[in-house]
Amino acid sequence: MTAEKMQPESVGVVSARAEGADWWRGAVMYQIYPRSYADSDGDGVGDLPGIIGKLDYVASLGVDGIWLSPFFHSPMRDFGYDVSDYRDVDPLFGTLAHFDALVARAHALGLKVIIDQVWSHSSDRHPWFIESASSRDNPKADWYVWADARPDGSPPNNWQAEFGGPSWTWNQRRRQYYLHNFLIEQPDLNYWNPAVQNEILDIARFWLDRGVDGFRLDVINFIFHDRELRDNPPAGQVRPSILPTRFQQHVFDRSRPEALPFLNRLRAVMDSYDARMTLGEVGDLQVQQIYTEPPDRLHTAYSFFLLATRSAPPALFAEAMQSWSQAAGWPSWSLGNHDVARFATRLAHSGDPREVRALMAVLLCLRGTIFLYQGEELGLPQARVPFEKLRDPFDIAAYGGEVGRDGARTPMPWANEAPGAGFSSAVDTWLPVDEAHLPLAAAVQENDADSFLNFTRRLIAVRRASAALRIGAATVLPAPEGALAFDRTYENERLTCVFNLSAGEMVYPVAVSAVLLAAFNGAVPGERGSLILPPYGVMIVHTPEVS
Repeated sequence: MTAEKMQPESVGVVSARAEGADWWRGAVMYQIYPRSYADSDGDGVGDLPGIIGKLDYVASLGVDGIWLSPFFHSPMRDFGYDVSDYRDVDPLFGTLAHFDALVARAHALGLKVIIDQVWSHSSDRHPWFIESASSRDNPKADWYVWADARPDGSPPNNWQAEFGGPSWTWNQRRRQYYLHNFLIEQPDLNYWNPAVQNEILDIARFWLDRGVDGFRLDVINFIFHDRELRDNPPAGQVRPSILPTRFQQHVFDRSRPEALPFLNRLRAVMDSYDARMTLGEVGDLQVQQIYTEPPDRLHTAYSFFLLATRSAPPALFAEAMQSWSQAAGWPSWSLGNHDVARFATRLAHSGDPREVRALMAVLLCLRGTIFLYQGEELGLPQARVPFEKLRDPFDIAAYGGEVGRDGARTPMPWANEAPGAGFSSAVDTWLPVDEAHLPLAAAVQENDADSFLNFTRRLIAVRRASAALRIGAATVLPAPEGALAFDRTYENERLTCVFNLSAGEMVYPVAVSAVLLAAFNGAVPGERGSLILPPYGVMIVHTPEVS
């Protein structure tokens, strides 16, 4: 094995970013949760001006763009995922002028901007719902999903809400139930009504006209329901769960085929603008693939296949890649976001910090578009939040001693010695800063060449410099127990990526002519084309031509 590139840790940030209509394909995107990123006005809540002030940092990571979680007008029952005005910024976060400035600054730095769109449901404070609930014959009476009670007064069917309890709530004025797949304050829009679809597409145009590069579509597989409101069948044998939704096969309340024509309409709108994209949040791998079938559905989508798990054996990543080997669409992957516990805690159980690095390396070598959640580049573990300071209604209702979503939503630690970890000058921030995050603050890691932050930058640079890693095909290879190996190929470039995800040392054979591209966690070339991988070692080798 030759080793012309024996100093992979010195790889710098690649400045050029993807361009053209397919810029999103293989890109690395950085999710920002506005409430927790940077607070510019000292009220303890992050805002758009705060994000603008940190965009140089984001650009320094080498990522291709950002995904902004909701910043729209909202009563904040679900912290922005209950929208009461789709065309304006909530004063908590700033103004439309601030948003326009954010887009302009991001674009000046070469960063794309995609924003959340919560189109499955609105807030119950939205003027549409207030009008719809006022009577059965008003102009928006059919903009939400209403149904009569059963003869005994019970809900129309057995559907269960994701946050617990029935998916139906009684409205006394209309004397009907309304559908909500999440909180009772999040009524579902009725996509069987063409006027609703048309209004949603107009909202898309509003933000596209402001220069956004795409949308992340919240629970987009929930937009249609069975028109006959048939009961979901039971799931059969299931493990005990805090959520009654797990006891049903969700045949009639989500992932309906009727959604596909709307996706076609949305794609036509997106394609009428230059170089825009859609990212769908869907339930599972099969739906993810259906929703991204070219040429007229979503550009890409992600499921909870890697997000819902609490373990990450090599077979899981292998299954994720193999499931897409025959699919026509393009996947997206992430290990964490605002809805799940941080992956450094959820997936890395050895206590060895190299395991977290190895998992990050796997993610950044996968075929697909990659999403990093804020703080993952610092290796942040799940934050500890006292029960009395929890804010998430789901966390509070389900609390059993462990913190859920709020543990991933605490303020970003920018500095270890500044008040509020550099996030805010406020004494009390909306969620508390975890003191365990202070040693991992961005300022602490910035000048440490061996920090997790700079490790992440080097990984992103390796990905950006290789067409095979960005857009190439993926083939899972045989590997010893505890290891994951796969080829990434594009034209005449072939890379073999090998990850030891175990606590034992192993040796992996490769071609004698292979060239070392990058090695992490102490992995080194061995004799006669072998790779020596210590616990959690990572190595990427390059064979110049595909045989």
